[in-house]
Order: sequence, then C-alpha cells, then structure tokens
Amino acid sequence: MTPSTLLHSVLREPQRMERLTAEQWNALIRVARVEMLMGTIGMLSTGMHVPDKARLLLDEAAAIASVRQNAARYEVQRMVEALTPTGMPVILMKGSAYLMADLPPCPGRNIGDLDIMVPFDRLSEAEAALKRHGWQSIKAKGTYDDSYYREWMHELPPLAHETRGGVIDLHHTILPRTARLTPRPERMLANAIPTNCGAYIMAPAEMLLHSATHLAYDGDLQGGARNLWDIDRLVRHFAEQPDFWDDLKSAATAHELTSPLARALRLSHRLYGTPSPAALRGKPDLIDRLALRKLRGHDRYGAPTTPISNFILFLRGHWLRMPLPMLTRHLLTKWRARRAEARQAGRENDQ
Repeated sequence: MTPSTLLHSVLREPQRMERLTAEQWNALIRVARVEMLMGTIGMLSTGMHVPDKARLLLDEAAAIASVRQNAARYEVQRMVEALTPTGMPVILMKGSAYLMADLPPCPGRNIGDLDIMVPFDRLSEAEAALKRHGWQSIKAKGTYDDSYYREWMHELPPLAHETRGGVIDLHHTILPRTARLTPRPERMLANAIPTNCGAYIMAPAEMLLHSATHLAYDGDLQGGARNLWDIDRLVRHFAEQPDFWDDLKSAATAHELTSPLARALRLSHRLYGTPSPAALRGKPDLIDRLALRKLRGHDRYGAPTTPISNFILFLRGHWLRMPLPMLTRHLLTKWRARRAEARQAGRENDQ
C-alpha cells in the first residue's frame, strides 16, 4: 500500500488508524499535510486510540482548521455587509459554501480564499463595492496579468483586504471564457438557495457539478484527493434527496459538463467508493489512468513520484483552458515576465 493509498483508505475507513504502525503514521501524516487533509484526518480520529505524538499533531491540525473556519465566517460576514447594499445576488462557492451551509465536507476542512459569484453585468459594481470596504486588487492595473484576468478568465484578479489580508476571488462563471465548455452561470444564479448569512449557495446538483468541474476540467488535479473527498461527502449527502440523480443529469446536460462530471464520479468511486449511477460515470480512459497515478503518487515523505503523468496533466489542464495559439502566447508572455523579474531582482541584489 503506497502512502497515498493509505491516506485514501483511512478516509474510507477511519478505524484503520488504530492499527497503523509507526512507519505508516509517519507516511500518513506527511501525505495528509501535502494533500491539505490533516484537519480532516484529525476530526475523523476523534475518540480513537492513536499514538500520543500522532494525537498531538492531529488535534493541532483540527484546531487550526477550526480557527481558519472562524476567520472564513468573519470574512463572509464582512463581504455580505459590503455587497448587500447593491441588492445583487451573491453565491458562495466551494469551501465557504460548505461552511456556511454546514455541509459534510466541513469537519476539519481548511478554508482558504473566499470564492463568490455575481452576475456578469454587475461585476464592476461588485468590485467597486468591495474596494470601498478595503479589498484591493493584487494585480497592478494595466499589467498583462490584470488584463488577462479581465478579458479571458472566469474571475477578476484576486482582491486582498488591506488590513486583514483575506482574499476574495470574484467570479462571474465557473470556467474561463477561453475554455471549450460553456456552462450557464445565469442558471446557477436562478437556482441558487439563500442562506442565513445573507448570501446564496448553489443548488445541490450545481454545487456538485461545480466541484466536479473544478477538479476534472479547470486544472491539473492538484489537490485532487481533497477535492474528491469533498465530492464523496456531497454525493453521499445529496443522494438522500429524491430525484437528485435526475437533477444532476439534467444540470450536467444544461451546462455542457457531462464529461467532467463523469470523470470526477469515476475517480471518486475509485478512491473512496463513492456511490453513483454507472451511466453517469461512463467508461474510464487514459486520462483517468494518469490522474490515478498522480493521486496515488506520493512517497513516504509526501513528495510526488509521477513526474511524467503530472506534466501531461499540467499540459492538458492548460490546453483545456484555452486554444493552442493563445496558450502558446500566454506561456511565452509569462516566461518573459518571469525572466524580467529575475533580472530585476538580480540587479537589486547587486546594489
């Protein structure tokens, strides 16, 4: 059993932790840290008999996750205060949505940036309101990165609060405008569900669809073990609702996202035994094999062991996000910018 497979098996069957050797504990903790799942493992271990040193680390990770969740709640409240006067609907996305709706992925989960979505035609209004309340763009106006975000991406450049440092990613859809698939954000906004905090969350089918798309299409499966754990928890929770699978199939069709949904369900099924209809999962392919190699490819120190698979998935992630000519131009521009930054840093060090 590889260290990554050990992590996946412990998530599926937490009681395994009571039977681990010292060497297995070392591997589990290192891989769980790399995959940002230490807090989750810490919560799952509550009440179990584990080695004292492991208990200290697990309890610490769970406590850190709790502190970060409280900070995320505070940031959500401040964001709602900033945007409520505009009267626009604001959808919480990913971790903040799970947190404010108290959904099953939450226990022990670290919450990072605050991801929100607003209507495209009110994007500038939302940005201005947030800036009045202390959030400022981390990309200088007029630079290549700033222009690239605003013209081609599904979100504006990240906004960081000038005193607290909390970051908001302000979206208008869930995939870059250059992507080959075109989901319908207006449908997500129309189906959104209000929460007690004053913001909205996506409807169950679209929340799961967004998580699946973020994993299987918008990137290279970095952080895939945690994202698939989110999907497993959401599936098991939402599947208790009548007609959930029919709603999910309809939503995937409407948003043109049946392919990333199928891949995410297949991978989650392989790692965590996530139940789902075979017809929605479809058949595995070469990308699944590469993804599973990456997901299972950490050594006992947490270092990746599948560089070729990782590189292919990296290229695929960029290729899905934009046409080849644009991708080539984008990567060349970024490379030149990094070289210029390195030269400038070198000159400053020489002075």
